[in-house]
Amino acid sequence: MAIPGIALKEQLPLIVIVGRANVGKSTLFNALIEEHKALVSDIAGTTRTNNEGNILWRGKYVRLIDTGGIDSDENELFAQEIVAQSKKALGDADVILFAVDGQDGILPQDKELARRLVQTYKKTTPVLLVANKIDSKKIESEFLTLPWASLAMGEPHMISATTGRGIGDLLDAVYDLLSTQRTRPKQKSLEQVETIRVALIGKPNVGKSSLFNKLIDEEKVIVSPIAHTTREPFDTTVEYEDSGKKFLITFIDTAGIRRKTKVTGVLERQGIYKSIQMIETSDVVLLVIDGSEIISVQDMQLAGLIEKRSKSVVILINKWDLAEDNTDAHRNEVKDMIYSHFPHLDFASILFVSGKSGYRVQQVFPLLARISEARKTEVDQRKLDIFIKRVTWEHKPARGKGTRQPSITRFRQINTDPPVFEAFIKYRTSLHRSYLQYLERRLREEFDFEGTPIVIKLTKMKRA
Repeated sequence: MAIPGIALKEQLPLIVIVGRANVGKSTLFNALIEEHKALVSDIAGTTRTNNEGNILWRGKYVRLIDTGGIDSDENELFAQEIVAQSKKALGDADVILFAVDGQDGILPQDKELARRLVQTYKKTTPVLLVANKIDSKKIESEFLTLPWASLAMGEPHMISATTGRGIGDLLDAVYDLLSTQRTRPKQKSLEQVETIRVALIGKPNVGKSSLFNKLIDEEKVIVSPIAHTTREPFDTTVEYEDSGKKFLITFIDTAGIRRKTKVTGVLERQGIYKSIQMIETSDVVLLVIDGSEIISVQDMQLAGLIEKRSKSVVILINKWDLAEDNTDAHRNEVKDMIYSHFPHLDFASILFVSGKSGYRVQQVFPLLARISEARKTEVDQRKLDIFIKRVTWEHKPARGKGTRQPSITRFRQINTDPPVFEAFIKYRTSLHRSYLQYLERRLREEFDFEGTPIVIKLTKMKRA
């Protein structure tokens, strides 16, 4: 069955940054989109998967892609995949930014890459030479004495991505070139388009990147059996239509999160930090579990991390195509086992999928649409009054600390996305945690809160 989501094309001009490893492409990318999206470090080959973002300049948008560096030992194992991604981006580009290190000078790798760009792309696509790390007038003067003209790229645009020096002039040059082309920058407020942000979270090597590529129906991120291949979040927005209603879903692939004692190197620590940030900023989390392994302590820790942040959750049991027993009875056994390990995520739906074959991945889309609607559910106060009267009559509130019998004097909804309720209880009484869980369960039975956490806040009435 075909994947029901369609990758959203903004029809914006595409700017592509290329250059050898460690010339500051990712720093330039972050400066142009005005976000700290790409990982930045002194380690050559930090970027593996292309980063994508949008530039806003002169009140208009263009797309930007930062390509990975391949001339480094760090990325030797992924060179073929990085080259393939870079070639695809360059083939689609409207303007190419060829970045060199203004402090290192013109190296043989720069000359070789420039030769390839001139031969393959320059006849059809404008290429601008960008000398980065020009942090002072002195460095600028020294760069101008170098044989940069041998690159056949025209006059260099001297910038400092770190300080912002020359960035505005570079953007002016890019937009002037685009103004004469068929695809031009568009006046469009992208931030106002409401989307469902969905982060794929899991341990290293559970198959998040394979699932991500299947969900967006494109090979956009590198898939490898090597742990921590994905270093930084990568997102793509997909358009999905359900019963005549359109949804925009931004899927975010993240670095695998493992135990602190096993984390090695600054890049892995930064990648994990960004993964946790993606949990914070997402609406729904797809918690990916390796269906060919037993539930680990790290899986349970990740579940706790998600639960504390009141996020909607879907648990994906990946690699299910490898399961020897694919009967409904076995699925139900696995579900019971999952819920026993993740008791605080008992509201989460469970799907059995395969990122490699695409098995049942299409089921994610209608589920996300229902969860998005459930997060926005607002219950009428009259219905809540009837609800709380009935459930407290059927099961009297259980005491927490103290000897006085508590009672709920008022119950109301104070927020949505996720739904938050407030229960008012008698002065100097408390409710037992189990009773709050009972209220959550009854709310789910009565109203539509599929896949969504429910927060109940307690407020003690003032003494009369």
